[in-house]
Amino acid sequence: MIADHILEGARDGRTVAELMASGREVLGRDDVMEGVPEMLAEVQVEATFPDGTKLVTVHQPIA
Repeated sequence: MIADHILEGARDGRTVAELMASGREVLGRDDVMEGVPEMLAEVQVEATFPDGTKLVTVHQPIA
């Protein structure tokens, strides 16, 4: 879900910084199994933006 959010945002013209911030709001602790937030330190997605391909890293993606 986080990867889809980033890919859609890149296609819509959002910036890397915007997607790094908003990617943390896609899933909450109540949306995943116990222990998953601690196991998942970051999510990296290579997305195509209007000015080229960039790597978007979302740190602590499950708030």
